[in-house]
Amino acid sequence: MLHVIGLFRFDLLNQNYSRIFELLKTRAMATKLTLTVDKDIIELAKAYARKNGRSLSALIENYLRALTQNEHSKEELSPKVKKLLGSVKAPKGFDYKKELESELMGKYTK
Repeated sequence: MLHVIGLFRFDLLNQNYSRIFELLKTRAMATKLTLTVDKDIIELAKAYARKNGRSLSALIENYLRALTQNEHSKEELSPKVKKLLGSVKAPKGFDYKKELESELMGKYTK
């Protein structure tokens, strides 16, 4: 068990170094952007960012990066994630977007 925890901590350390490197790299090329967004959404997003120890700019930047990332990225799935693929079967007609929206609305509108 200790071995697994050690690997987990190493993975977290690796991820943190990757995030720091990405942050430093992107901050050097940062450009201001003005967006028009519903005030309620902004407040919810700010609360989410604060709760997760991130800035709103970082959240939006990461979202845009993920949205525009090449479908055939050079990054491969880790063996752990590959092992999980197909392990959950959703019922027929399951609309994950609708379920996600419902859960997020319940979480942030209470």
